[in-house]
Amino acid sequence: MQDSVSHDPHDVHPPVVPPVPWLRRWWRRQSPGRQDRFAMLAPLAAVLLFLAAIVSAFWYLRLEEMDREQEAVRRDVEYAQQRLRLRLLERQEQLMRIARDVSNKDVDPEEFVGRAEALVTQYPELQVLAWIDERRRIRASYAGPSVPAQQLRLAGDTLRTGETESTFSLVRDVQQPVYLQPAGGGDTVPLLQLHIPLAEQARFAGVVLGEYSVDSLLRYGVPAEVSARYAVSLLDAKGRVLAGQVLPPRGAVSPWLVWASPQPNEYEVPVTPVGNGLVLRAQAYRTSLGVVGSGLFWLVGTLSAMTAWMLIGNWRHTRRRIRAQQALVAETNFRRAMENSMLTGMRALDMHGRITYVNPAFCQMTGWNETELVGRTAPFPYWPQEDLDQLMARLDEELHGRTGPAGYQVRVKRRDGTLFDARLYVSPLVDAKGQQSGWMASMTDITEPNRIREQLSASYERFTTVLEALDASVSVAPLGSEELLFANKLYRQWFGQNTGGHLSMVAQAGVLDTPRTTDESLDNVDSFVGLPTGQLTSAQAENAEIFVNDLGKWLEVRSRYLNWVDGRLAQMVIATDITPRRHAEEQSAAQAERAQSASRLITMGEMASSVAHELNQPLTAIANYCNGMVSRIKANQMQQDDLLLALDKTARQAQRAGQIIQRIRSFVRRSEPNRTPSDVATMVAEAVELAEIELRRRNVRLSHYVAARLPRLMVDPILIEQVLVNLLKNAAESVDQARRPLAQRSVELRAVPRQLEGQAVVEFTVTDTGKGLSPEVMERLYEAFFSTKAEGMGIGLNLCRTIVESHQGRMEAENIYNGSDVAGCRFSFWIPVSGAMNPAASKDAGVPA
Repeated sequence: MQDSVSHDPHDVHPPVVPPVPWLRRWWRRQSPGRQDRFAMLAPLAAVLLFLAAIVSAFWYLRLEEMDREQEAVRRDVEYAQQRLRLRLLERQEQLMRIARDVSNKDVDPEEFVGRAEALVTQYPELQVLAWIDERRRIRASYAGPSVPAQQLRLAGDTLRTGETESTFSLVRDVQQPVYLQPAGGGDTVPLLQLHIPLAEQARFAGVVLGEYSVDSLLRYGVPAEVSARYAVSLLDAKGRVLAGQVLPPRGAVSPWLVWASPQPNEYEVPVTPVGNGLVLRAQAYRTSLGVVGSGLFWLVGTLSAMTAWMLIGNWRHTRRRIRAQQALVAETNFRRAMENSMLTGMRALDMHGRITYVNPAFCQMTGWNETELVGRTAPFPYWPQEDLDQLMARLDEELHGRTGPAGYQVRVKRRDGTLFDARLYVSPLVDAKGQQSGWMASMTDITEPNRIREQLSASYERFTTVLEALDASVSVAPLGSEELLFANKLYRQWFGQNTGGHLSMVAQAGVLDTPRTTDESLDNVDSFVGLPTGQLTSAQAENAEIFVNDLGKWLEVRSRYLNWVDGRLAQMVIATDITPRRHAEEQSAAQAERAQSASRLITMGEMASSVAHELNQPLTAIANYCNGMVSRIKANQMQQDDLLLALDKTARQAQRAGQIIQRIRSFVRRSEPNRTPSDVATMVAEAVELAEIELRRRNVRLSHYVAARLPRLMVDPILIEQVLVNLLKNAAESVDQARRPLAQRSVELRAVPRQLEGQAVVEFTVTDTGKGLSPEVMERLYEAFFSTKAEGMGIGLNLCRTIVESHQGRMEAENIYNGSDVAGCRFSFWIPVSGAMNPAASKDAGVPA
């Protein structure tokens, strides 16, 4: 775009060409527009430099004046501070003389009052003099007539503890005069206290208290010439004004006069010997208006600002005209580029249906160029021949403004004869005057979206077919609502079309759900409060097995949370019929129970000869006792006492035989497992009693040890005894098969407490001196129907481990080595003290609960 500003030398003043050669060359290399800008900026820069020079000169002079004023303030304040210091030191010396006379007992209370009255009358800043003993009691006191009644100190009164305790302690420690500013109320006159210690034979005997009026101290201590030139004030340690006057802060009268009222010069110095507790401050009165208040400054500034404003206004007017032309061209180019880069085809019709404009995208879609389309009327060349009637009706609706905002779908023919699907959106075309001049239509190629939509529909049909054919019930419902979002065929067969079955399975399975409400007044209540929102959409599912009475089936329910297609949080429940599996588990449990009883019968069958030998002893004794009593009765040699003794022995032998038979019957009897709190020593004793018969038959020595104070275990004692008997019997057989000498034929049973993985347990160990277990036997030790004995069934150890694991325990086996030789084998199992498993866990372990 060419610069619209004329550069004719007759139209504007020619720019000044710099005389320096290198500057002249630089100037000629600039464009005319840049030369105009430099020519416009040069006068403005000169005006600004002139204004900056004037301001700098004024400011420099003002700084010089401020430095002189500050030096004068500092000098006068230090002079006033010296005068005030000398006055305080004179009063301090006079009070110290009185304190010395009091300490030497040269002054009584009456004379003290007289001398105090003379000092107070002579020196107006001294308001109160008091003699206070070490017990904080006022011995004598005199106050000036201007002291308020609430600040009077009368003889015989006792000062408050909080008022003088810290001061007395300080004076007693340092034994030097101490100045203090007491905290006063809103109505009290600011005072300065001087405490001079009294000493009686090197002992602290109180203080002489002198109180100065801070206002009088400022009035009579500061020279009059200083008070005339400055606003003098006395401040405390916190910066509060105690006496004097203070000039208002900068801008306090009117905020817009901040620059017109410069901050006054001030100087502060602590008052000695008071120290940091009292500060003397002087503020100088303003005698000049400063730089900003100078009329000459404002005149020069105003003229410079007006000149700069006119130069800037002229320059901005020129720049606005140039920018307007550039913006117009840029806007036209931008609109043309936007129309050319759009992927949506644009077509404009006038009020009679004639094409007035098409963009490149429209031409690219149809294959016809702009010259072939502009000016054409219906039928248009991109209309398919078979859709002419339908398209003519659509065009009539478009020209009469009856097209909806959703647009309509048509088929469009390319120049090569191919067709594609398109959607047209029509809107009125309004000109710059607000009058409708035609209709604008935007066309989008929707062939690919239609193809994707068809594929999605086919995919949805396949997905629905798969879900309908599943042998599991699938249902989806949103949280907090009773709407059923999805249900497959099996769910509909079981529960129908409502969410009753879904909610019933969720509630029965104990899966997290939210309370539902239909009260519209609770719309503002968050129904998802308490849900674990951080994990609701995770892939982990919750499983549960429930029994549905209406169906008479066992169902395995799995649930998970998901985001539905509309963004709502939903819960999917998958229910599978596991009734056959539950029946199989119940049958397996019953078979395991029968296998345990069979194992006990087999064990007792193997021990039959030993049991018969054990029963033969009491039966033979009974027969001998009976034959002996019959013979002696027939021979009349039986006394009554002998008869009773023999009958008693016979009864004990019969009782022993009955106990043996009863123990065997209770061991082999098939009964339901009954877990009760059982004593470990009792279970071990009964197991030893049963197994000892077999061990004696095999000539194996049995020793057992039960730790004292073992806790009671929640177990079935018959099952635990069965485990112990099997382990003891196997140990005896192992020792017998190893053919150990008599001294080495032993089996040891121990029951001791232990801590395993932080859990309290009772450990049972059976140790034998047999030949141990080979590695291949160790690998298949608990395998069902595996046995190293020719007559063995291979179910003993398998049942033992099942029984132990059903009680939440574990069983282990290991060889015992003596060097490289196997010296025996140790079987051990432990039962936790924390109690028995729940019934469901027992069934899962294969043992009835």
